Amino acid sequence: MAKHIITIGRQFGSNGREIGRLLAERLGIPFYDKEILNETAKKSGLSEAVLKELDERPSKSFLYSLVMDPYSYGFTATGYHANLNQRAFQATYDTIKDIADQGSCVIVGRCADYALRHNPDLISIFIYAPMEKRIETIMKRFDLAEDKAKSQINKEDKGRASYYNYYTSKKWGSIDSYDICINSSLMSIEKTVDFIIEYIDAM
Repeated sequence: MAKHIITIGRQFGSNGREIGRLLAERLGIPFYDKEILNETAKKSGLSEAVLKELDERPSKSFLYSLVMDPYSYGFTATGYHANLNQRAFQATYDTIKDIADQGSCVIVGRCADYALRHNPDLISIFIYAPMEKRIETIMKRFDLAEDKAKSQINKEDKGRASYYNYYTSKKWGSIDSYDICINSSLMSIEKTVDFIIEYIDAM
């Protein structure tokens, strides 16, 4: 099988993670979502707890970074250190590139499409769905009331968009930022994966 590096951006509640996991399973290749944090912690020396706190979140304030890492703003013999947010992003960025170098894989979120933008094997996908469908999904998944589900969706989407837009030269969710955008409400997860595989085969 040809090498395929597949990245998946996704709106919260669109089942993007579930689609990515099944796609990796069907293709028989590794799947990475939260697993990237563990790999990044091993390679960078940053704690996994800090990486989880900063995961796909917009750049935190000066005060937050100072509290989390009081040495990140200090002037030392090696010069002025980058703040904790930038260090976490760079470490994640490097881990994603290392993972892609190892072979075919599916990577969810974390600006992976940007990190791998020069990789000739990259296929970047964005999964979205109408708000009402995502509300239904989140209500069932987390046993939330409708207003709470909608609030959580808006919060997660805002965080992902801010993170992506801050660290890349592209816009989160824009059709210009991906090879293909898919409305996951039009088909089941299984049929959506079938569609993606057909697209990959056609390429």
